[in-house]
Amino acid sequence: MTRKMNLLALLGAAIVTVLAIAGFSNAASSAAPVNTAAPKITGTSAEDGQTLTASSGTWTSASSLTYKYQWRRCDKQGSGCSNISGADSATYQLKSTDVGHTVRVRVTATNSDGSASASSDATAVITSKTAPPPTTVNGCPTSGSGTLDVASIAPPARLVIDGQTVSPTVITRAANDVTLRFHVSACNGRSISGALVYATAVPFSQFSIPPEVQTGSDGWVTLTMHQDRYFPASARQQLLAMFVRARKSGESPLCGVSTRRLVSFPAHA
Repeated sequence: MTRKMNLLALLGAAIVTVLAIAGFSNAASSAAPVNTAAPKITGTSAEDGQTLTASSGTWTSASSLTYKYQWRRCDKQGSGCSNISGADSATYQLKSTDVGHTVRVRVTATNSDGSASASSDATAVITSKTAPPPTTVNGCPTSGSGTLDVASIAPPARLVIDGQTVSPTVITRAANDVTLRFHVSACNGRSISGALVYATAVPFSQFSIPPEVQTGSDGWVTLTMHQDRYFPASARQQLLAMFVRARKSGESPLCGVSTRRLVSFPAHA
């Protein structure tokens, strides 16, 4: 009788032990991390090329946690998401393939008892990177005011010879030297410095042909011609015609931003 009681006691103890182990196991599984605040995404803007950063969210856990991140590309409504290959860190740089989509991040927290996952809200729809404003339009700088260096303009912009003066104001046989001034502009009337200006009387050999001279900071250039053997060109000459050209150094006189025009000044034979 005593043996039977001892046997029953041992069996009872075994059953209690098994039940205790099962209860401990259930308690362990219930100690897996619990998310109490979803992960959040921060960044300067939802734009191609920008970097987003994910927080891990807030979790309750009886032991220390480790986190894994997975960025996901979703539709415009933030659903239909799929994992982005290789995007498994706390930061993610948006790519052109994200444009037109939204992005979420899924964080998986793990402790010694298990794992759990939580997802962030979706970002705004990703847009294309805003292109910087153009520095030139039609060959002209878009910023600044006042005089432009000729090197800063390019075709289809063209130089314009828009001003001219002569001294003396009426050119006669007594004028051994003639002083000519020309103004060069471009890009809606802005003065051009550094433009090379060439001028010659038409027909030739009425006055000498000076070398090309650069326009100054005010867009003006001064040329001096000396009377030659064929002035005046006729006994009734009343005008001295001039061929004038302005160009950029290094460009062909026939192309680029160069310009040419005919001007005339009062003359008296």
